[in-house]
Amino acid sequence: MLYTLLPFVMVFIALLLLNIPIAVAVCLATFVGLLVSGADASFVVASKLANGIDSFSLLAIPFFVLAGYLMGEGGMARRLMDLASALLGRFKGGLALANTLTCMLFGSVSGSAAAAVSSVGSFMIPEMNRRGYPKDFNIALTSTAATTGLIIPPSNVMIVYAVAAGGVSIADLFLAGVMPGIIVGLSIGIVCLWAARKHDFPSEPPAPVSQVLVAAKRSILSLLLIVLILGGILSGFYTATEAAAIAVAYAFILTVVVYRSVKPSEVPNILLKTGQTTAIVMFLIGASMGMSWMLTAANIPQMLSEAILALSENKWLLLLLINLLLLAVGIFMDITPALLIFTPILMPVAQALGIDNVQFGLIMIANLCIGLCTPPVGTCLFVGCSVGKSDVSKVAPQMVPFFIAMFISVLMITAFPWLTHWLPNLINH
Repeated sequence: MLYTLLPFVMVFIALLLLNIPIAVAVCLATFVGLLVSGADASFVVASKLANGIDSFSLLAIPFFVLAGYLMGEGGMARRLMDLASALLGRFKGGLALANTLTCMLFGSVSGSAAAAVSSVGSFMIPEMNRRGYPKDFNIALTSTAATTGLIIPPSNVMIVYAVAAGGVSIADLFLAGVMPGIIVGLSIGIVCLWAARKHDFPSEPPAPVSQVLVAAKRSILSLLLIVLILGGILSGFYTATEAAAIAVAYAFILTVVVYRSVKPSEVPNILLKTGQTTAIVMFLIGASMGMSWMLTAANIPQMLSEAILALSENKWLLLLLINLLLLAVGIFMDITPALLIFTPILMPVAQALGIDNVQFGLIMIANLCIGLCTPPVGTCLFVGCSVGKSDVSKVAPQMVPFFIAMFISVLMITAFPWLTHWLPNLINH
């Protein structure tokens, strides 16, 4: 109903313009929308805020966040970089390719794009600068490649999407993300090869077999975490939430006991940062549950779905419009609130167009990842500029080829369902 939606939208936009935290903005806007509709606003907001985070699946988020912090502080990215450099350094622009592969590997074990930019960029950007690569290109590359960690499992945003979508298997999402994540990584690698030819990037002498073996030996324990998580989930030995807890135990033993790169005295600070990050995410999830209830009660998703479907009978044109809408949303909104807000709105449209919930989840996540590298929100972009000591205005132009490559990857994920379905179908059958 418009008398519910209009006050909600007006208050929400006004609060965002006042730079109010988005979770608070969602809560207050929902309260006003419910108040206008005549519902018991206080009860609905409070109950949905509490019940929205009462989910066993959501327990995976603090565990994966903690595992990511432990790995980031524990120097695991350095070991993965040594392996990637030994394998790819011989090619022209090989260090750029190694950077991309390192971000993919580290993202796949940490599940955090910002952590990948910070951890990988802190040593990879200076090293590429020293080898003659343009500084702003290096920052742009690291910032975009780091987003693959949100597509390649494990991924916190996949859990958020599963909660927002309702009834979607986290295990299927994890499996479905493998190929799209590789596709996005390959597209970024192709841009690196193009830039290497255009700007005559250097190459490194081929690494001897002994160096490759040493690098592989040093990184094998880090890479085993992927096998530990996905293998246990696929075998049915434990759930995604239990896998997240095992990931924490494994990361703790690896970084504190085996590598000794994290001191016991540093653990309380890591736990504090984990608690802060988790609290923000959970508050946002709880707030969005109240908003979703209000929109559903007012029949807003169905109305918007019918309106979008009425624009054209061409399936591919509508899917392109959805992708462009998500691209615009990602520029101005972080990925977690965007998933929580737009999943219940756009999912009926996707279902009407024959896109199942798992594929649509990967379309949304891959698309919104582009927004992590764009101003004004662009978490990865700002972290990359901070680590690389440059300005957004200088780095942004270097982002353009990567944006194009990533969006082409999104269109491929949209047009070819088998990219997301083949691995879940292979495992489940």
